[in-house]
Amino acid sequence: MPTLSPTLDELVDALKRLPGLGPRSASRIAEQLLSDDRRQAAKLLKTLERAVKTVKHCELCNTLTDEVVCPICADASRDRTKICIVETPADQRVIEETMAYRGLYFVLMGLISPVKGVGAEDINMQKLLERVKKDKLVREVLIATPFTPEGDATAHFIAKAMASVAPQIRVTRLARGIPAGVELEYTDANTIAGAIFGRR
Repeated sequence: MPTLSPTLDELVDALKRLPGLGPRSASRIAEQLLSDDRRQAAKLLKTLERAVKTVKHCELCNTLTDEVVCPICADASRDRTKICIVETPADQRVIEETMAYRGLYFVLMGLISPVKGVGAEDINMQKLLERVKKDKLVREVLIATPFTPEGDATAHFIAKAMASVAPQIRVTRLARGIPAGVELEYTDANTIAGAIFGRR
């Protein structure tokens, strides 16, 4: 079937590359933006252009921010003896929402994945190690990568690297366990095994 609009196809293809969007979702979004009220599309374009020009990586923790140093790193009331390592700014946001952690962060912006050809040099590992070596206040590094093969590989690499460059720093990892309100019989074996090994 011949394409009705090569430009629309190009937009759909660009949207498809975003995480969590398949061909149908990308197509619906593109068609919605270009259908009735194009002011919404124009506003999105302006906001995206402004974000591309304004948002940068924090010099200390590597998260996305408008400032040279993000508000969390600049906050003198934070516990500067702890650094929590996360994959993305979204993970950082989730931990902040718990209000259970008051330390600092480092955002990797990815995970080690040999299958995808992503190594330690591709996820700002050197920046993390340099920060830990320079900052004499850090006493604990909390690894909060996901419990996936890539997350586990990244956590293992970080733990080994920390032992090499800063052996005095305690390295911990988020405990894995059974979510609240979930029946044991409906929980997968890997989650149960993790909860048993991580028991306190």
